[in-house]
Amino acid sequence: MTLSETELLAKQGNDEAFERLVSSDPVLVDVRPAIDVVPGMTATTILTSGAPLPWERYHNGQRTAVIGGALFEGLAQTPEEADEKIQAGAITVGACHDYGCIGSLAGIYTASMPVFVVENRTMGNRAFCNFYEGESRKRLNYGVYDDDVRRGLMFIQEVIAPVIAEAVRRAEDGVPLRPLMRRAIHQGDELHSRNTAATLLFTRELFPHLLDVAEDMPTEVSRTLAFLKESDYFFLRLSMAAGKATADAAHGIEGSSIVTAMSFSCRELSIRVSGLGDEWLRGPLPDVEAKLFEGFTKDDVVWMGGESSINETVGLGGFVQAAAFPLQAYQGGSAEEMIRMNLEMYEITVGEHPEFRIPYFSYRGAPTGIDIFKVVEKGITPVIDAGVAGKDGGQIGAGVVRPPMGCFHAAADAYRRRYGSAVADAPVADGSI
Repeated sequence: MTLSETELLAKQGNDEAFERLVSSDPVLVDVRPAIDVVPGMTATTILTSGAPLPWERYHNGQRTAVIGGALFEGLAQTPEEADEKIQAGAITVGACHDYGCIGSLAGIYTASMPVFVVENRTMGNRAFCNFYEGESRKRLNYGVYDDDVRRGLMFIQEVIAPVIAEAVRRAEDGVPLRPLMRRAIHQGDELHSRNTAATLLFTRELFPHLLDVAEDMPTEVSRTLAFLKESDYFFLRLSMAAGKATADAAHGIEGSSIVTAMSFSCRELSIRVSGLGDEWLRGPLPDVEAKLFEGFTKDDVVWMGGESSINETVGLGGFVQAAAFPLQAYQGGSAEEMIRMNLEMYEITVGEHPEFRIPYFSYRGAPTGIDIFKVVEKGITPVIDAGVAGKDGGQIGAGVVRPPMGCFHAAADAYRRRYGSAVADAPVADGSI
């Protein structure tokens, strides 16, 4: 059958987007304060997760976290003053994705916060992610700001980030992240809710450079190593920056129906599609199937944002869940269910990743490149591994999220309006590069 012009455009677009997803080469090249490297960042800017919302729409922990960011940065002395300044425009609240950043839960960035600078060596673009705050259940990104949270953020800013920055700068050509991620998958990580192996591999990669740094900063290096030892989730922020740099490289391709971002706010789930420009296609928040920490119930669960699902967007997280059976102890479920859900993801993606392979599936490539039309046609939504926030702030558990179909139907409708209805049945990439 001869392809129509519209169908051909869709196939070419998806082939190109898929090739960029699997050929991207994210490299950690620096650590700097956000204001020094994030495009458009100002001294009075606070970034948060999700598609942009007017200030009055933010509520619960996400609103608290933004106000906490203002207090941490010294932009206000009280929560009431921060609220007034935001309403007056003296403090700007922006969306992480619009600034090349990626947010964990509430995803708060302020000007002085250190960020990982990750460069996609294949495509030349950069992405940024701030640091993991530590093992405490209460963190700014989980909607809590108090003296303990402030001290934790200052510890990152004054000790951890400078040490990591010096070590990275002493690496000859940065720290390539994809080889570490590939190996971590083979050691039980899925690079979203489990980063234990990746954190160890990253620490080992930096170790010779940390020894050099220790000559000038012995106490700081010792404290950093102790922090890394206790922080299994440290690498998550690096994998998120790598995911953002990868997904952004596949965005903006004419005709492509591949998802390049899935982003939560306290109000909604939104997705971006490569061939639909910077439009956010919005839908309702999902239900959460979670294993909650002792003392909490489903009534305690709230949404306050989250963009770590960028990892699922590039074929990680729930899309390699069958590589991470230890997750059962953390977020519940069973090995059988993880296998079943992982296999479903092959039905809604355009190809298999040549680098990220799942040992349980005889090293089959991870399903990569979510296609909005396959999601709608199959009635299968992406599997997203996620931490769970509580109504009083803090993390209260972890589990699996399946986005409702609303945003995918909205995306399919927007695609048809732009490109024509015939493209809905167009062939997609065959997974070859």
